[in-house]
Amino acid sequence: MLKNTAKSALTKLPGETAGAGSRHLILETAARIFRHEGYAATSLRAIAAACNMKAGSLYYHFESKDQIVSEVLDIGVQKVFDSVKSAVQALAPGATLGATLHCAIEAHLRALLHAHDFTSANIRIFGQVPAPVRESHRMLRRAYENYWREMLEQLQRDGAIRAEADLQQTVYFLFGAMNWATEWYDDKRFDLKLVANQMADLVVLGLQAAPERASPELRPKQRKKQVS
Repeated sequence: MLKNTAKSALTKLPGETAGAGSRHLILETAARIFRHEGYAATSLRAIAAACNMKAGSLYYHFESKDQIVSEVLDIGVQKVFDSVKSAVQALAPGATLGATLHCAIEAHLRALLHAHDFTSANIRIFGQVPAPVRESHRMLRRAYENYWREMLEQLQRDGAIRAEADLQQTVYFLFGAMNWATEWYDDKRFDLKLVANQMADLVVLGLQAAPERASPELRPKQRKKQVS
């Protein structure tokens, strides 16, 4: 059973109800500015101005810029994590490798591209933020990576994936391919479902157990026969 122990992003905390709307507005605005301007170039004053607030008002909700950016990073991953987990859980028991990957990749891409400011900010500024912020965020990133690896490991135990396949490398490959979509995807040029399907097909072809694949000792004979 796959578990997600990370705190859901944008959860209202005790005593936060009255200011929840302003708090969420600050986070959404900060995500948009971080995405376009980067971490260093984004000031509390700029975030406050974009929210039509005084800079000092931000301190009612957040202790510092780093607290804001930390929550923005978490939301960017958590929205995607929750979407993928819900989609995979809705699959019928015993879903095939292809069905599972098509579902999970499409869910990741939809959440990634629809929560665009948070997810794009996460991808752009993660390497720019102070080390303590990165370290506090790594736990959630690892939880999401582990979710994918455990999902693939279960399919491997079921015999759908080759025993020798390196699943950690597969997860890194998938994340790189999926997350890069924020840089090139254009809904006027591409159909998201078709993009997800093609991406999943490429991975499935590389992972699936293929008993019909010709064994190495047969390949030279086949080549000779074709030449003659």
